Amino acid sequence: MTATRRIGAESSATRTALLDAAQQLILEEGYAAATSRRVAAKAGLKPQLVHYYFRTMDDLFLALVRRGAEQNLERQARALASPQPLRALWEFSSDRAGTALTMEFAALANHRKAIRTELGRYADEFRRLQIQAISAVLDHHGIDTEAFPPETVVLLMTSLSRLMVMEELLGVSSGHAETRTLVERLLTRFETDPPQSERASSQETKRSGPLVRGS
Repeated sequence: MTATRRIGAESSATRTALLDAAQQLILEEGYAAATSRRVAAKAGLKPQLVHYYFRTMDDLFLALVRRGAEQNLERQARALASPQPLRALWEFSSDRAGTALTMEFAALANHRKAIRTELGRYADEFRRLQIQAISAVLDHHGIDTEAFPPETVVLLMTSLSRLMVMEELLGVSSGHAETRTLVERLLTRFETDPPQSERASSQETKRSGPLVRGS
């Protein structure tokens, strides 16, 4: 019977240092630069330690995907629970480092089925929570969700913000200033003005006068 090789604990500071080093290498030079030797060197550790904590580099990449996704689910939850969830979602989706890392993982996923499956699973969860939160925002403002489906609103916001970040990483900025001005105007309109029901109530009060007046 073949003994199962021991793998280092997930709570280990060394394991965290290796993941941090791999992430930094990917951001600086792309996923192909994250070899076991280079990751170890970046972390200031011996190369053998990489395979003590991760059987293969694919296992390391999967761990990095899962760690980043779980951290971002927490960040997104805080953003969507904020007083201005539309603005918070726009800013969350406009994160440069996060978008750059996602681009690298997407490229890696073209060659690694396990990475592709994991990215897809987390993407579905992100989208589900986004739609749930934005549905509540649209309903709060009395917006017709048949005319403006929350699924479409979410897709437009997140894809547009990430596309702009990707273009900026490539040095492209044409139309970006105008788009940000438009988005800022829409966000201000929806998250600064009172909800439609409150505006209607206020207008009715102005027409009929207060229900109770002091004598």
